[in-house]
Amino acid sequence: MSEENVTRAARLDTATISDALDRLGIVGQCYEIKGRDPGFRMAGRAFTMRCGPAANPPGTVGDYIDEVPEGHVVVIDNGGRTDATIWGDILTEIAHRRGLAGTVIDGINRDVALCRELGYPIFSKDHWMRTGKDRVQVEEMHCVVNIGGARVAPGDLLRGDPDGVVVIPAEHEEVVLAAAEEIHEAEEHIRQAVRGGMRLDEARTQFKYHQLQTRKA
Repeated sequence: MSEENVTRAARLDTATISDALDRLGIVGQCYEIKGRDPGFRMAGRAFTMRCGPAANPPGTVGDYIDEVPEGHVVVIDNGGRTDATIWGDILTEIAHRRGLAGTVIDGINRDVALCRELGYPIFSKDHWMRTGKDRVQVEEMHCVVNIGGARVAPGDLLRGDPDGVVVIPAEHEEVVLAAAEEIHEAEEHIRQAVRGGMRLDEARTQFKYHQLQTRKA
């Protein structure tokens, strides 16, 4: 897994990567996962965990944070649960201090004021104040998880921006990034052509706009 690919992904927006995923027949769009601030952006590799309802006595919800490598994205599958949080201000402060790239949750978090103040990117289904303590626990670490209907494995590449979050499977990242860069370049050519006086339909035809997202055989 090339760290240069993290930089490549950070240069692309999620809409362009989404189109590349569609072209290649890969489901990587994380449905309904959005930034808790409209300006949040992040790119990094996945540090994954799966959560579930708390046992009796309950397990922990956050003691893993010191194990997450710098520049990685904490990816939490809480089954889309929206009645109890799985992330709050203490985790945000530590994650920010340790240089993590961001947090992605199939579920909700709380304490959004601090993540906005620090500029620490959190992407989740929503936010609310009710604690997950004694309601939620970590069941498994370093596992394949489901985030908004997309499969995320440890080490996969995630990109988040104001449009949401996409995941690029590590085994496909070279071809996905190459396709996304091709789409980005074609769309830039179209913009430049239109700014130069060309009709939009002519520019789209010239640069094969209508084929950019078409599934390749």
